[in-house]
Amino acid sequence: MEQKIGAGVVRKDAWLKVTGRAKFNDDDYSPACLEARLLTSVCAHAKITSIDATKALALPGVRAVVTGADCGILTGSVLRDMPVLATGVTRYFGEPVAIVVADEERQAAQATKLIEVAYEMLPVTNSIDDAMNPALAPIHPALGDYQHMTPSIYPQAGTNIANHTKIRKGDMEDGWRKSEIIIDGEYSIPQANHAYIETRNARAEILPTGQIVIHSSTQAPHATRALLASYFGLMETDIIIHAPFVGGGYGGKVCPHPEMLAYLASKAVGGRAVRLALTREESFYSSACKIGATSKIRLGADKTGRIWALEADYFVDAGAYVDTSPIMARAMAVSCGGAYHVPNIQCDCLCLYTNHVYTTSFRGFGHGVSTFAIERTIEKLAEALQMDPADLRLKNAPEKGAYTATQDDITLSNTGNLTACITRLKELMDWERGTYLMVSDTIVRAKAMACFSKTSSSPTDASSSAIVTFCSDGSVNLNCGVVECGPGMTTSLPQILAQRLKMNVGNITMNMQVNTHDQPEHWKTVASMSLYMAGNAIIAAADDAVSQIKSNAAIALRCAPEDLDFDQDTVFLAEDPARFVKLKDVVFGVKYPGGNAAGSPVVGRGSFIMKHLSSLDPETGKGRSGPYWTVGAQAVELEYDLSEHTYRLVKAVTVLDAGKVISPICAAGQVLGAMNTGLSIATREKSHYSQNGEILDTSFRTYKLMHYAETPEFVVSFIETPNLSGPFGARGLGEHGVLGMPPALANALAKATGQQFDALPITFETVWKVVNGRVQYAGI
Repeated sequence: MEQKIGAGVVRKDAWLKVTGRAKFNDDDYSPACLEARLLTSVCAHAKITSIDATKALALPGVRAVVTGADCGILTGSVLRDMPVLATGVTRYFGEPVAIVVADEERQAAQATKLIEVAYEMLPVTNSIDDAMNPALAPIHPALGDYQHMTPSIYPQAGTNIANHTKIRKGDMEDGWRKSEIIIDGEYSIPQANHAYIETRNARAEILPTGQIVIHSSTQAPHATRALLASYFGLMETDIIIHAPFVGGGYGGKVCPHPEMLAYLASKAVGGRAVRLALTREESFYSSACKIGATSKIRLGADKTGRIWALEADYFVDAGAYVDTSPIMARAMAVSCGGAYHVPNIQCDCLCLYTNHVYTTSFRGFGHGVSTFAIERTIEKLAEALQMDPADLRLKNAPEKGAYTATQDDITLSNTGNLTACITRLKELMDWERGTYLMVSDTIVRAKAMACFSKTSSSPTDASSSAIVTFCSDGSVNLNCGVVECGPGMTTSLPQILAQRLKMNVGNITMNMQVNTHDQPEHWKTVASMSLYMAGNAIIAAADDAVSQIKSNAAIALRCAPEDLDFDQDTVFLAEDPARFVKLKDVVFGVKYPGGNAAGSPVVGRGSFIMKHLSSLDPETGKGRSGPYWTVGAQAVELEYDLSEHTYRLVKAVTVLDAGKVISPICAAGQVLGAMNTGLSIATREKSHYSQNGEILDTSFRTYKLMHYAETPEFVVSFIETPNLSGPFGARGLGEHGVLGMPPALANALAKATGQQFDALPITFETVWKVVNGRVQYAGI
C-alpha cells in the first residue's frame, strides 16, 4: 500500500521510543565531562551586597565558580533585560546567582551550599495589581535603556509596563449604540509550569580551534545559535548546536538559558566539556514558566444575538524578565475577538513586570487567555438572551466580507469553516438531546462548548529550508532543521515528500536529530508552524529534485525533460510508458555503455519564507501577524455531584478545520494530547507564591497534573477546507486543542451549578466554596 498524505502511517520514531532506545540529550555523555550546578536566589527581590565563594573553591573537586561579575551582558530575544547570572540585584526567587563547576555533580552541589551571599531585601511586586501600583518602585529602573531586539516593542520607562499592544477596529460608539445587551466579565489565568518530563539541560565544550559545541534539549537550535553569537560577540559558524529528541517542550525549551550557562561554565574551565542539568525543583523555580494574566471584557450585542462591540483589557504577568511575553501579549490582543466577526473592537494589552518567575512561550502562545475570556463572556451572553449557545456562536461565525481584529480579510482558505466545525460538534455531542440532564437525585450531567481561533505570531521573515538527496538504490534522504519534540514531524514531513515524489514513505528517511552545522535553517519548532513552513520547503526541494531527475532521464531516453513523467521507482515517457529508466539509474547522473557519464547527482534544494505578513500599527493594531488562522469548536460533558460538589469529566470533543490532514494518527494524537493539557490546566495547575514572592510548588507532590485515570473519553474530528498557502492545503493544529478546553469546562460547570467560574484552575475546593458562597469567584 502506498503511504503518502492522509495515510495512517506508524511514526518513524515509534520503535526507538517504545523500546527505550531513543537518545535524549542527557542520556549519553563522556565520563570526562565536568558537572555544573546552580546557586539560586532565596529572595524574590533583593540587592546582592556581596558574594564570597572562598569556601566553595577550597572544596576538593571544585574547578570554578562563576558569578554575574564574570559576565556583565544582558540577554533577551525581544528586549535585552535579563543577565545570564543575577548581577547586583535578584528579581525572582530561584534566579541563578552563581555556577559551580566540579569533577562530580555531588561536589558541585555541595559547593553551592558553601557560597556566602549577602542580600538586602527590596519590596516585592507580587501580583499584577502590585505591578500597576505607582507607589512601588519599578523592577527595572533602566527599562528605557534596554536594547530592543525587535522594533515592535514599546516599554514605558519608569513603570513596570514592558509593552503595550493596542487594537482599534471600527467605530466603538456605533457598536455600543447598536448593542441592546451588554455583558461584563473579569477573568484570571495563573502562571503555571510547563511540566515537561525531561528537565532543561545542556552540555558545552570549547574546542582548541575555538569552535563551541553545545548539546541541548532545545526546540530552536538555529535561533539559539544566532542568539548566543549575538550575546557573546561570536561568529555563528563558530557555534554548533546539537539537538536530539526533546522530552517535551510545549514552548518551554525555546529560550536559550541552560545553553548560555553551560557555555560560561565551560569557558571558566578552559573549554572543557561541562554538563548542566536542572533538577526538577529548579525546573519549577529557575526555568521560565507559563504566562499568567487577568482580563476585563465588555461585550455588546443586539437582541437577536448579533455581536456589535467588544472592549477588552488584558494584564499579563511577565515575571521578572519579559522573554517572549510581549509577543504573547500581542497574540492575545490579535485574537481578542475569538473565532467571531466582531465589527467594532477596542483592546489594550499591558505586559507587566513582577517579581515572579519569568514567563516564556507555552502551548497556545497567549491565545488561551483571550479564548477563555471571550468564550466565558459569549456563554453569559447566551444565558442573558436565553439563546442556545451553539446558535449564538453560529450567528456570529465569520461570513464573506468579514475581517479580523487587525483588519485582515477572513476567507475560507486563510481561516477555515467555523460553521462546519460547530455543526459537526453538535452531532458528536448529541447536542439536540439537551445540555442539562438529571441522572439521579444527586447527579446532574451537563455539556457546554467553546470555539477557538489561532494564528502564529512569527517574525514576518521566518523561514525554513530542506535538502533532498538520493541513495544508489533510489531511496531518499530528507534533511531539514525541524526538531522532533512530540508532533511527529519525522513522519508527517516524509509523507509530504512521498506525495510529491510519488513514492512510498517507507523509502524515505529523515534525520532524527538536528545539528546546526549539517541541517539547513529552520526558524523554530514552535507555533504549530513546522508542518506549514518545512512542508512548503520540502515541496520546493522535491520539485527541484524532480526537475534534475527528468534532466538526467532525458539524456538516457533521448527526449526533452518535459516529455517525461515518473511514478514510484520509474521515470518514463509520458506518451509511451514502455520506454523508461529506473530512478536508481539516474539519481547520480547517467552512465553510457562505454563508461562515459553525463548529467549530475540529484540534490534537491527548497526553501520557504513567510509571505505577506506585516508588523502591527502601534496605534491601531492594523496588520497581518500570521499567514493563516486555524478555527475549531470544542465541548466538555461532565457529571456534577450536587451533594459532594465534585465533578467527573465524561467526554471531551474537538472538531478542527485542519485544511488537509497529512498524517491522521499524528494529527489526532497531537490534538488529543493538547486537549488533555487544556483540561489539566483548567482543573488543577497553578504556581502558588508566598507573600514574599517565594514559589511554593517545586515538585509534583504539590503541583498536580491530570492522571490517565482521570481523563474523559476523547473524540477528535477534522474538517478539511484547503488552506491554499499550505502544503497540500494543510494548516497547523498542534497547539489548538488546548485553547477551548478551559472555557468549555467552566461553561459546563456554570450550567451544572448555576454559578460562574471565571478564574482557573477550577478545583473541587473551588467549586465547593463558590456554591456555598464562601468566595465571590470573579477572578481578579
